[in-house]
Amino acid sequence: MALFGRKTEAAAPAARHSVNLDGVVHLVSEIVDCIGDSCPRPQLMTKKAVGGLPAGGVVEVLVDNPTSMEALPPMCAGLGAVHLATVKDTRCWKVYIRKD
Repeated sequence: MALFGRKTEAAAPAARHSVNLDGVVHLVSEIVDCIGDSCPRPQLMTKKAVGGLPAGGVVEVLVDNPTSMEALPPMCAGLGAVHLATVKDTRCWKVYIRKD
């Protein structure tokens, strides 16, 4: 991503896939790609994504900044959401949040 540019839409991962978290399968409604972004952008993008979901919707946040990854779970209570899991992937963390 350029300093002031946007990520291209073609680089955005496809939503609507399922993920197995502790034996429970969840359908991911939206993916928020925050690779390369630092605070507060991942938090703001997550807040916007969760706000647009129906109850029970799950968002997958891709983040490679450790501070941003740690900041996402505590903010869930204020969004009317639940932190389901944080999974370490090869190039990032995947944070799963369900709107209640």
